[in-house]
Amino acid sequence: MPRRCDLWRVGIVHAPIETVAREGLDKQVVNWLEPGPHFTFLADPFGIRRADATYLFAEFYDYRTRHGVIDLIRLGRDLVPIGRETVLREPWHLSYPYVFEAEDDIWMLPEAYRSGKLTLYRASPFPIAWKPAATLLLDTPAIDPALFRHDGRWWLFYSASTDKAARLGTLHAAWADELTGEWHIHPENPIRIDRAGARPAGTPFELDGALVLPVQDNSNTYGGGIRLLHVTLLSPTRIEMREGAMLTPPSDFSPFDEGLHTLSACGPITLIDAKRIDRSGRGLLIDLRRMVARPHR
Repeated sequence: MPRRCDLWRVGIVHAPIETVAREGLDKQVVNWLEPGPHFTFLADPFGIRRADATYLFAEFYDYRTRHGVIDLIRLGRDLVPIGRETVLREPWHLSYPYVFEAEDDIWMLPEAYRSGKLTLYRASPFPIAWKPAATLLLDTPAIDPALFRHDGRWWLFYSASTDKAARLGTLHAAWADELTGEWHIHPENPIRIDRAGARPAGTPFELDGALVLPVQDNSNTYGGGIRLLHVTLLSPTRIEMREGAMLTPPSDFSPFDEGLHTLSACGPITLIDAKRIDRSGRGLLIDLRRMVARPHR
């Protein structure tokens, strides 16, 4: 069977995340980063704004190597890219570079479940160097960890990595008093089992005084859209949520209108990614060439 390949493209929405949540994407102004070489992509964008510059971090993936690294794209005042470089590479696959500011430092919590753990990195110095600062011990190596502070505690939403079904359709939670301290597994894990809306898809945010968590709709295709979950109760013993709006790529995103799986806040702008599916079968040829080139043991 010809191999289908998901190819993602990063977009910069000229509206804060709350506006996107209320209005959708149809009427928003979006600047798109240029696609990379064939069968490579940028995905999972997260950003930090400092003065007149925006620092956008994303997974760079090449189907020829099947190994994700974290790239930095510097955006000028007009949000036009002015530089790009790889800033984090490990022996294992990296994605979902969740960056945030806390305790007078800048941190990154990328997905790295193939390493068997979840590692928190500290910028040293920002934005080009990242050093491991702590290992967050959970009930499973985390998929797409979304970290935030709420009511005096640190909280973490993530998916389990035990198998494909868990990766695509479970939601777990943990909390801690200190960012690098002991993490407590929520007793209700998994707090949600739903392929149509459980895997985290960006940064939690407040909307009309309530906490909202973006999650992926993987019911028809991986990253087909984003469901907004409204967290109505969040405590160490009980979590309650209700389903909110669904965000899907508008037709004018074409050909990148076949999926949407990241919605991240970055001050007055929002970062997204959208996908197209390559059905040419060239992905299968790339896999065959990689296997042939692999050193024999």
